[in-house]
Amino acid sequence: MTWMQTKKQTTVSRYRALMTDTDREYLSNDEYEGTEKRYQAVSRVRKRITEEVPRDVEVLAEHYPELLEELLEEVCKEEPE
Repeated sequence: MTWMQTKKQTTVSRYRALMTDTDREYLSNDEYEGTEKRYQAVSRVRKRITEEVPRDVEVLAEHYPELLEELLEEVCKEEPE
């Protein structure tokens, strides 16, 4: 089951974080391996990581450090094996 098929089962609307639903589909589905669509998704996500996330971190650090702490805890936590 692809991520998009799983997403269709969810009825709650959510905001995008680093990836859109389309980005998630292109990156998680082997059908897109080596395609222009996957390359473009990687490029979009990389740009968000290198350009948008640092700006967001600056705003949080200055105006809402508690949220920055939550972000860091979530991003930096270890995943179970």
